[in-house]
Amino acid sequence: MDKSQINKDRLPRHIAIIMDGNGRWAKRQGLARMFGHKQGVETVHNITEAAAEIGIDYLTLYTFSTENWNRPKEEVDALMSLLVDTIVKETPTLMKNNVRLLTIGDTDRLPEAARRKFEGCIEETAGNTGLKLVIALSYSARWEIVNAARRMAADAVAGKLRAEDISEQTVSEYMTTRDMPDPDLLIRTSGELRISNFLLWQLAYSELYFTDCLWPEFTVDEFYKAIIDYQSRERRFGKTSEQVK
Repeated sequence: MDKSQINKDRLPRHIAIIMDGNGRWAKRQGLARMFGHKQGVETVHNITEAAAEIGIDYLTLYTFSTENWNRPKEEVDALMSLLVDTIVKETPTLMKNNVRLLTIGDTDRLPEAARRKFEGCIEETAGNTGLKLVIALSYSARWEIVNAARRMAADAVAGKLRAEDISEQTVSEYMTTRDMPDPDLLIRTSGELRISNFLLWQLAYSELYFTDCLWPEFTVDEFYKAIIDYQSRERRFGKTSEQVK
């Protein structure tokens, strides 16, 4: 797929991706699951560079869910180690490409060493003005919504928030994504047709794109294909076609 087919005037401002299929890819190769995760890191590198190059503002990657903590301890430990190693390795590339690293999720659950490395990269890239790469780490949408409800309840008890003043905008301001636009496009790899507890509030009007490609096989051309498909759609947000023309 040729990126020249992409209309730069109609780019999705925010793309979210559920990166699925690392384990299945490794199994098909007769390899351990960690080989799939390592290959998936290479795909992250390639897609991030492509998104930065064409001018996407936000790229959010579902990296590790709160449910993933229930996986075998050896796999979780290996994933955390891979995360730290990748952060250290990729920081110079993020700086070169003017990419700013951000995170959403319950990062207090991360091992201290991993959290420190991650926070260090966030600080180092804080001055970059290009693509915002958002890592959803120890994240789930239900956790986020419960957390937002608790904070709103606490502010109500403290007299900072009245029930009658709560609107959709109010709720959005209590989300971890409060400083970014909702995703215009959600991509999910591996052929699964669900959103798996990811950005439930924010995806209300996002365009959904599903591909059979496993994440390690998801090329830059496939990424361009998803964007071109997005640009072929009419986004009405509840209005009629005549109203949005």
